[in-house]
Amino acid sequence: MTRLTFFSLLLALLLSACEDSRAPEAAQENLSQMSWPEIEAEAKGATLTHMMWTGDPLINDYMQNYVKPEVKERYGIELNIVSGQGATIVQTMMAELQAGKTESEVDMMWINGETFYQLRQIKGLHGPWTEQLPNAQYIDLDNPFIGVDFQQPVGGYECPWGNVQMAIIYDTLRTPHPPKDRKELLAYVKEHPGTFTIDTRFTGLTFLKALLIDIAGGQEALAGDFDEAKYEQYAPQLWAYLRELKPYMWKEGQSFPEGVAPMHQMFANGELHFTMSNNDCEVDNKVLQGVFPESARGYVWEPGTIQNSHYLGIAKHSGNKAAAMVVANFMISPEAQYRKMDPAIWGDGTVLSLDKLPDDWAAKFRNLPNRQYAPDREAIQDRALMELAPEYMIRLAEDFRKEIIEG
Repeated sequence: MTRLTFFSLLLALLLSACEDSRAPEAAQENLSQMSWPEIEAEAKGATLTHMMWTGDPLINDYMQNYVKPEVKERYGIELNIVSGQGATIVQTMMAELQAGKTESEVDMMWINGETFYQLRQIKGLHGPWTEQLPNAQYIDLDNPFIGVDFQQPVGGYECPWGNVQMAIIYDTLRTPHPPKDRKELLAYVKEHPGTFTIDTRFTGLTFLKALLIDIAGGQEALAGDFDEAKYEQYAPQLWAYLRELKPYMWKEGQSFPEGVAPMHQMFANGELHFTMSNNDCEVDNKVLQGVFPESARGYVWEPGTIQNSHYLGIAKHSGNKAAAMVVANFMISPEAQYRKMDPAIWGDGTVLSLDKLPDDWAAKFRNLPNRQYAPDREAIQDRALMELAPEYMIRLAEDFRKEIIEG
């Protein structure tokens, strides 16, 4: 969704959202006053539609063959998983608001960042609700990489679900000394043309944000709300760097992958020397799947890469809010988070604080076999960059297409 499309509809939707702000609440407006057993009773028998990115087979397997049957058996909830992310979620909510629908076709959503920002702008999210979840007591909300989403306090409107840091993936046999910063990357790609690219979606834009932070002088330079003057100062330097890089990129920069899955495949077959992931542990599960060779490793640039969390949101017009809360509570349980953190299952970082967990669960997390090929999380924490305000990502997406893809 372009900035023009989004903001051209925003005012009208804000007005309509204000006019019918109580419409979908009717029978469930007292959820905040209900006990947890009452919420579970309200949820029983519901069919819950959850919209999420479905581009990774291990994530899909975790959801379809673990979460879905577990919530059915434990709580009598039928979980219906549908594909959609980012712009699809926002467009769905906007269309429903425009049409005056009082019940959304989507109940729960996997979101973060600019999607969270846009949904809050159109008042499309139910909340606050996360403090009512029994397992919320274990969430590490004091961690700014978890309790703050793209410079926005989550405020109970989305529930932290996983925490990751961007890593670049390379083959130690082919590239024993990978570039550690943008200057070294430029030199490497000039020497090995056609072996590097970025995708046009979330991962590629996250890489661009890290470059922008580096160009601006570090983490603090772009902290806080979006600053137009700063963007106009530093973005041209980013585009100048990419224009210098472009002729030496894959397909001479005339084409860019639409996602990381084709990048992973091109890395695996040797066409690319690098791929990247927003999950610092993904290299492990790709090696375990046999997609990447055992010589593959993940690493983080010296200037740092972005660490962020992803979340679960509930649609304001959901007719199954109680069921969404029950499913979310299961998904942040120590059991579900432990399973999700296993690289053989998914390898997603937990949002739980081990210091808050019962001793037996804390011991399990600490003893989980982990990270044979990925960088040690503690070793890269000092190179973790906070996410920028969501407007930076919106602007970068537009200008990357205009300045580099079409330029």
